[in-house]
Amino acid sequence: MGWELEDVEKPLVAQLAGLGWVHVEGSLDDPEVTGRGSFSEVIQEGVLRERLRALNPGPDGQPWLDDARLSEAVAAITRLGTHKLMEANQKATELLIKGLTVEGLPGWDGGRGQTIRYFDWDTPANNRFTVVNQYRVDCPPGYNSGKAFIVPDLVLLVNGIPLVVVECKSPSIPEPLTEAVNQLRRYSNQRKTALEVEDNEGNEALFATNQLLIATSFDEARVGSIGATFEHYAQWKTVVGPDGSGSEIEVAQKLGKSSLSEQERLVAGLLAPAHLLDVIKNFLLFMQVGGQTIKSVCRYQQYRAVNRALARLKTGKTRLQHGEHDQRGGIIWHTQGSGKSLTMVFLVRKMRADAQLRRFKVIVVTDRKDLQRQLSETATLTGEVVEVAESTAGVKALARRKGPGLIFATIQKYRDADTAGEVPLTADDLPKVEEPKGAYKAGEKFEVLNEDDSILVLVDEAHRTQAGDLHANLLAGLPNCARIGFTGTPIIMGEKKRTHEIFGEFIDRYTIKQAEADGATVPVLYEGRTAKGAVKDGASLDALFEDLFRQRTPEELEAIKQKYATKGHIFDAPALIADKARDMCVTT
Repeated sequence: MGWELEDVEKPLVAQLAGLGWVHVEGSLDDPEVTGRGSFSEVIQEGVLRERLRALNPGPDGQPWLDDARLSEAVAAITRLGTHKLMEANQKATELLIKGLTVEGLPGWDGGRGQTIRYFDWDTPANNRFTVVNQYRVDCPPGYNSGKAFIVPDLVLLVNGIPLVVVECKSPSIPEPLTEAVNQLRRYSNQRKTALEVEDNEGNEALFATNQLLIATSFDEARVGSIGATFEHYAQWKTVVGPDGSGSEIEVAQKLGKSSLSEQERLVAGLLAPAHLLDVIKNFLLFMQVGGQTIKSVCRYQQYRAVNRALARLKTGKTRLQHGEHDQRGGIIWHTQGSGKSLTMVFLVRKMRADAQLRRFKVIVVTDRKDLQRQLSETATLTGEVVEVAESTAGVKALARRKGPGLIFATIQKYRDADTAGEVPLTADDLPKVEEPKGAYKAGEKFEVLNEDDSILVLVDEAHRTQAGDLHANLLAGLPNCARIGFTGTPIIMGEKKRTHEIFGEFIDRYTIKQAEADGATVPVLYEGRTAKGAVKDGASLDALFEDLFRQRTPEELEAIKQKYATKGHIFDAPALIADKARDMCVTT
């Protein structure tokens, strides 16, 4: 315990204090020290009531909540009416984000009901941030592990409501993070859920309002949520905040360090008051997976990319302001398997919560119908109605419509109805696709569908959908839109037009090496090998060709070359394929 306290817990508390958290020394004997009437309580009710009064002024700017309404708000967050922790947590999270509607006052707003806010999301300083160490919580009847209470190392409360539980372990013990996660699961009674133990071990009430669980040993730190096992806990490798800014160098300098440990980086990037409120409001999701509800916390690259993208969307110049190009978009380069679909969901969700951005129409463009279906199903998690365009006319009608909306379409629908628009396109197809009769031609004046600048086009697999007239049709139809391209493999070099030349500069990068280091992607190991595809007896293909067809005219020779003498025919030769297969079987 000594090393954990000195080397892990104390530095964490000190860093939190520097970020605006008030530290309260816990007690195992007196609950009033931690603002509670008894150890069976998990919420600081006195603090909560005081903050509810302050954050919810009446029509004259003065507090209006009476004891009855305050008790109603307290009861809503403490008596969640379910015996399952995940259901209780989902209900509590929605309540914290949306607030509670109570009876209003006669003569105020027509006597309509009023919504009580638990937090001030817009001005973090108006909330009370408290970190308590050794936060004893008595366990309910039926507790059978030999102890009557649990004592998490640190509990972080906002306005008296526990939102974060931290377990600290000494870096000197074997696998400290595994031990920390196991203890968090014991405290929240989640090991029983996984059939690892039979007895009740903890107090689920402490975790009903919980938003983040943190395991740390200073050098290593991970974050997860209720229900998560160790493999679902993840590092937090960014200090970027809600406005898209943040520098590790600045954080290290404030701490008097040359570099940051994982714990220091996680605290600065995730537990700073504004950051924590941003994550809770905009970057947590409850999803149905395998018939069960799971809670998902964003990964650091998703949080960083969304906030950088929205900062650019707010500060960049429109095409009319710039005079030539829209400067509000760019490229999000996140490798395959890094959660790109959820990144789009988080982006739309935060846009809808922002007064400056909620007016935008968002059009998500994919190049395959299966991706459209996957993304549109995921996007329903934003709570917004998703409209899927099933035809060219549908795309045009939805794009013409004024006002906000969330629209999905495949890029092929921007070609004429006579084309084979439902055929999936590949990276090689798009730049050189032969346009059938009736399709748009390069240089042709395209139809303008909507000239509003409050339109954001999100292009999935931007390295494939970026080229040729298909993309030009979209941009011409929405000449003043902002656009963000998502790609795992941007085109940077070569003859094709490079991805950043189409969409603008990079907004965020998350490479395959970073994904492998984070454990998000399994490393792909390969060995470069060759199979000889030359003509036997050492003759070159050109020499043999000239010898066999030396009696032909130049025109005939060229026609034969075009039809038969291609690399593709060599690579498709049965003998060469057999040679490659034989080599793979031997080497593996």
